[in-house]
Amino acid sequence: MQIKLYQVDSFSDRPFAGNPAAVCPLGAWLDDDMLQAIAEENNLSETAFFVPEGDGFRLRWFTPEAEVDLCGHATLAAAHVLYTHLHSEKPSLHFYTRSGELVVSKEDDSPALTMDFPASYPQAISGEARAGLLNFFEGALGVRPVAVASAFDYIVEFASAADVQAVVPDHGQLSLLDGRGVVITAPGDDCDFVSRCFFPKLRVNEDPVTGSAHCELAPYWFARWQQERSEFVAKQLSRRGGTVHCRITGDGHQRVELKGTVADYCQGTITLVNP
Repeated sequence: MQIKLYQVDSFSDRPFAGNPAAVCPLGAWLDDDMLQAIAEENNLSETAFFVPEGDGFRLRWFTPEAEVDLCGHATLAAAHVLYTHLHSEKPSLHFYTRSGELVVSKEDDSPALTMDFPASYPQAISGEARAGLLNFFEGALGVRPVAVASAFDYIVEFASAADVQAVVPDHGQLSLLDGRGVVITAPGDDCDFVSRCFFPKLRVNEDPVTGSAHCELAPYWFARWQQERSEFVAKQLSRRGGTVHCRITGDGHQRVELKGTVADYCQGTITLVNP
């Protein structure tokens, strides 16, 4: 059996920046062990697999360690493959996932794709728990945070973008926490906010550009700045770096649009023997 593989860099307009993802279009599902083995062999932060379903596609994402509930950059990558390499002419692509229906749309006059995702509002942590976590994160990150909140990741706020850049994470300590991982953030100098993302339990110590984290970060800053604005330009300060354009939308501000570009890197074929 041969499977087509596309490797692209999401949230970037050029190769070797943004977040790399592998995309494997399938006609039918392989068993989960094989999907996990392919993701481990690819050794990227995410490999996306999709199968046609109804008027859209069933989409799943795997890190080298496990299947995950939500991934932004690999969803962007899957949509790019459908539009650019599989020649979809639909203005919007519908993906059915563990996190519900996700829609990615394309504008004719723009190279960027727009993803419509659920918003997750982090809950502030206060009292003794806050004091304990601030001390923990100061030890595990090397810089004293100013606030901490929790959604599906811990959101750790610092005073400045320089503090975020100065963080040297102890991944062993971070892997002891519950939840998916740790997202650190601060107001930006040349953008609205910055971030870095650490997921050691998923064998992704630092993710280059994390779309799903912006489903927490955009709502976090939307609430933090008392809903004074709903559109943000965000930068992830990893070594590769990347830019995510965010907009809070929907009834009750329960959706977030994430916009970014994708750059092709390579194409290949996976050959499976007795899958």
